[in-house]
Amino acid sequence: MNIRTLCLGILYFKDATGYEINKAASTGNFSHFIMASYGSIYPTLTKLEAEGLVSCVEEIEPGKPTRKVYSLNDFGKTALIDAISEVPKGDIFKSEFMFLCLCSELLQTPHISKSIEQQIIRLQDLIERLKLAGTECGHKESQFVIEYGLSINKAALNYLLDNRHKLETRDDNIVSDLSAKCQAAE
Repeated sequence: MNIRTLCLGILYFKDATGYEINKAASTGNFSHFIMASYGSIYPTLTKLEAEGLVSCVEEIEPGKPTRKVYSLNDFGKTALIDAISEVPKGDIFKSEFMFLCLCSELLQTPHISKSIEQQIIRLQDLIERLKLAGTECGHKESQFVIEYGLSINKAALNYLLDNRHKLETRDDNIVSDLSAKCQAAE
């Protein structure tokens, strides 16, 4: 998926300003799908408007900057349908935490434990936010996505809780020996 499709998708659900689209894409309900930067959304909206896929109304409020509110039109809805009709590529999963785990033999156990604890807290927070979103949602397709996200994150949390010992129970002298060898090589 690209920024173009994401913007069309957000506008499918409601009219929005560029700021609102950016917020939905960066920290809101649409932040779980692809990475979108502030600098990519506005040019995309300008292009969508030029292509006739969205319309834009300027709202003027005294003492405030003019707001551009974007709306999906029928051509935009057709473009969205075409974009999502393609079979999606495989999910992309990137995780600094997983990289830390991969190289954890280089770290002292307290640092590994702290990193695991922070990941557990992040997962618990995300699970709670998804549960809350699920209670407020009456849209069955959104409910499906929320439940899917809950399942994935609960599985990750349970795996960490059940298996953290695999990284935490080891001989820290090995790490000290490795560090000493690296320093000696310098």
